[in-house]
Amino acid sequence: MPNMTFDAIILGSGAAGLTAALLMPAEWRIALISKTELISGATQWAQGGIAAVLDQSDSVESHISDTLVSGVGLCNLAAVTQTVSQSAVAIDWLIDQGVPFTVNPVYAEPGAEYPFHLTREGGHSHRRIIHAADATGRAISQTLTDNVRKRSNVTIFENFTGIDIVTFEKLGLTGSGMAGLYALDRDKKSVVAFRSQRLLLATGGASKAYLYTSNTDGTSGDGIAMAWRAGCQVANMEFNQFHPTCLYHPHAKSFLISEAVRGEGGRLTLPNGEAFMHKFDERLELAPRDIVARAIDHEMKRLGIDHVNLDISHQTPEFIKHHFPTIYNRCLSFGIDITSQPIPVVPAAHYTCGGIQTDLDAVTNVKGIYAAGECAHTGLHGSNRLASNSLLECLVFARTGVAHMLTMATRSGDYKIPEWDNTRVTDSNEDVAISHNWDEVRRCMWDYVGIVRSDKRLHRALKRVHVIQGEINEHYRTYHVSNNQLELRNLTMVAELMIRSALLRKESRGLHFTQDYPNVLPEALDTLLTPSMLDAT
Repeated sequence: MPNMTFDAIILGSGAAGLTAALLMPAEWRIALISKTELISGATQWAQGGIAAVLDQSDSVESHISDTLVSGVGLCNLAAVTQTVSQSAVAIDWLIDQGVPFTVNPVYAEPGAEYPFHLTREGGHSHRRIIHAADATGRAISQTLTDNVRKRSNVTIFENFTGIDIVTFEKLGLTGSGMAGLYALDRDKKSVVAFRSQRLLLATGGASKAYLYTSNTDGTSGDGIAMAWRAGCQVANMEFNQFHPTCLYHPHAKSFLISEAVRGEGGRLTLPNGEAFMHKFDERLELAPRDIVARAIDHEMKRLGIDHVNLDISHQTPEFIKHHFPTIYNRCLSFGIDITSQPIPVVPAAHYTCGGIQTDLDAVTNVKGIYAAGECAHTGLHGSNRLASNSLLECLVFARTGVAHMLTMATRSGDYKIPEWDNTRVTDSNEDVAISHNWDEVRRCMWDYVGIVRSDKRLHRALKRVHVIQGEINEHYRTYHVSNNQLELRNLTMVAELMIRSALLRKESRGLHFTQDYPNVLPEALDTLLTPSMLDAT
C-alpha cells in the first residue's frame, strides 16, 4: 500500500486532538487517528469541568497560586501563567463551538458575560469550575466531534492503533525529525504507513498501568512509549495521581465520583459514619487529591476495610439530581440512592502528571513531534494536578502547538516510508500470554508503585517488569501485531519509566510518597529521562 501523505497527523481524539484539528488551517490535509471511535477518548468521561477565571471575585493570580500550592513547588511558573491566563479565551472558544455549559439561573440576567454555574473543587480557593451538569467531558467531546466531522480537510481514521514513529534517522536519511508513523488498522488487521513531518501526540495518559483505575481501557501510555522510542525525553513519570473517590462496587467498572461532590459539601466517612479528614488536613474534603487519597489509603489499611464512604445525602434530593444526574443514575443502577445513602468509594489511578517533555508551544526535543494533554509534561501540574486543570491544559497547548506548527520549516524532497514487513511473523497462538502479562504488570504496579512506595518495592517492580518486557518483545518479533500486544508493549515501557523516575526521586513530594525518604527536599527538581540514559544501562 502506498504511503498516505498529510500536512499533519493527530494521534488521539480527546479534547487536545479535537481542538487541534479544528484550529489547523483549512488548506491542510489532516489525518485524525483514533484508537477506537472518535468520541472514545478520556475526555468524554471527565465529570467535574474546566477550571477558569470567569467570576469577578476570582483572579488569575488566585488560580495561579492554587495551582502552585497543589503542585508542591514543582510547577513551571511560565506554564502555569500561560495556561491560567488563557483560560477565559479557551472557554469562550468552547462556547463558540456550541458546548452547552450549565447556566446558573441566579446570574442568567441579560448582559451577564458568563451566566454559568461555577462549582468549587479540592485545592481551589474560589468557585471557578465551569461545567455541563456532571458530564462536562461528554458535552465537550460530542460538540467538538460533531464539528470535526464537518471539516472536509480532516480524514478520520477510527479503530487505528499507533505502532511506532518513523524519523528521518530511522530511514537512514540526512537531517532529523518526524517523517511519519505506522498504525494498525484494527478492522482490516493490516499496518498502514502515514507520511507527515508534523505530528501531535494527544493520546492521553497511562493509568491502565494500575489494577484499579478510573480510566478507560485505552489509556495504556501509547503516545508516551512511541515518543520515547522515537527519541523524545520524558519527565516526572513518578507522579501518578490517584483519584480519591471511585465507586466501589463489583460491577462498577472505572466509574468516577466527581471531585465536585466534595466541592458541594460531600463528606468522607468511615463505614461507621465517623468523619476522618480532620486528622489529615485543615481543608478537610477540599484538600488536594494527593492528601485525600493518602488519607483514605491510610484509613483503609489501618482498619483493614475495602472502602470508605462519601456522603452527600444532607443535600436535598432536588439539588443532588440537578447537579449530579449522571452520578445519581449510575449509583441508582447499582442499588445506591445517593439522596439517602452514602457512596462507597476507593482511590484509583486517575491521571498521569508526567509525560513527554514539551515547552510552552507543545514542542518536544524531536523536530516535528508535538504533545498536548495528558501524555505531555508541560510543567503545569508539578507534583500534583489541581482538579479540573487538565481539560484547560488540553485546550491551551493544542492551540500553542498548532501555532508553532505553522512556523515550522519542513524539508523539501520526496521520501518514502517502507511498507510494513510481515514476511517473518506468523499468527499468534499465544494470546493467553498477553492476557496473563497484562494482569501481572497492572497488579505489580498497584502493589509496588502505588500510593505509598519504598525502594525495595520499586526494585522488585522493575525486575518483574523487565521479565514481562522480554516476553512481550519476543511476542512482538514473532507474531502479527495486534491491539492487545501493542498496548502491553507500550504499557510495560511506560511502567519502566514510572519506576525508574520514582527511584531517582529521593524525597516525598506531592503524589510521590516513599517510606524511605518521607521528607521534602529544599529544592524542587524535575526528573528528566532521555532514551540514551536507558540505553547505557
